[in-house]
Amino acid sequence: MAGDEMPNVHSLERPEDLKELIRQDRGDDCLSCKVVGSGAFFGLAAYSYFSGMSQLEKQRAAILQSKSMFGMRSRRFGIMGISAGLVWMGLWRAFR
Repeated sequence: MAGDEMPNVHSLERPEDLKELIRQDRGDDCLSCKVVGSGAFFGLAAYSYFSGMSQLEKQRAAILQSKSMFGMRSRRFGIMGISAGLVWMGLWRAFR
């Protein structure tokens, strides 16, 4: 704090700009942090999709036999939704 200047009374009386405060608070990430972070989300999305679909196919007979309200289609959409959410988080992490 030694390099900071003492604010004057006039600058303390006016409200601060919210967008400027958020921009200052955001912080900067290095490129490698963004690549690793987004890559982790993309990897989780791929793993979730492929392992989920694999498990779903293994349990296909039991699911169809149970006559559940949630059949194969809704379960596939659920797996795809989770994977799409993880991809979106990876994109957000990469470009935000």
